[in-house]
Amino acid sequence: MSRFELSRRTFLTSAAVGGSGLLLASCNVFDSLDRDGSVRDVLESANNLTYRVHRALSNRDALAEEFTEADIRQPQRPNGTTDPDDEDYKALAANNFADWRLEVGGLVEKPLSLSLSQLQAMPSRTQITRHDCVEGWSCIAKWTGVPLGLILDDAKPKPSAQYVVFHCMDTIDQDLSGSIKYYGSIDLIDARHPQSILAYGMNGRSLPVENGAPLRVRVERQLGYKMPKYVRKIELVDSFANIGMGHGGYWEDNGYEWYGGI
Repeated sequence: MSRFELSRRTFLTSAAVGGSGLLLASCNVFDSLDRDGSVRDVLESANNLTYRVHRALSNRDALAEEFTEADIRQPQRPNGTTDPDDEDYKALAANNFADWRLEVGGLVEKPLSLSLSQLQAMPSRTQITRHDCVEGWSCIAKWTGVPLGLILDDAKPKPSAQYVVFHCMDTIDQDLSGSIKYYGSIDLIDARHPQSILAYGMNGRSLPVENGAPLRVRVERQLGYKMPKYVRKIELVDSFANIGMGHGGYWEDNGYEWYGGI
């Protein structure tokens, strides 16, 4: 993607706040800025404005557009990691994820540990939606999974909880302390949205490895980087201070906007 290409999300947001005269930067513009620079501070403030504008202009339960099976004209294009090389992941995949469990903890009254079969036995939602990537491509697919809100209801978030953080099994980077696994987050409003699901199925089949097996997040009103794959743990927190570099996600720590609404 060209350094000065304007993302769909950025265009829509800048139109909504055009009266302010402030054009929000795309993620690539963020990538070129010093994290501590004053220009970056201005753009991060604009991101907060974007979040408030989206919340003000849209119904919190408004649905993203859904499609018919006739609209599924190509396989779901994978994004990000497509075949994790992590030993723990490969061991779980070799056993068809029979030993994998989803851990739910943090600021909850009732921590959970759920197997894939337990998740599949819960009430499910199937939706045919469009995946919009920050790189500019889109793809329509059918997703089946557990509404994230049901998991939260079972775990009983504490009053101080504000965000849902997803910890994943795929190594995305390395630093002096070792491997960095992918991580991302959304707020409780989006977590409880009717179309926010933990998907274990795609296009009528089990979720493929390249698309995030055994479990990935679908947050249909946000861009693709807000939908982590290979999820192993959900943590409820009141801030991002102890998550990565404190911006709420791997890509957010590397310059992307935390709120990827479309």
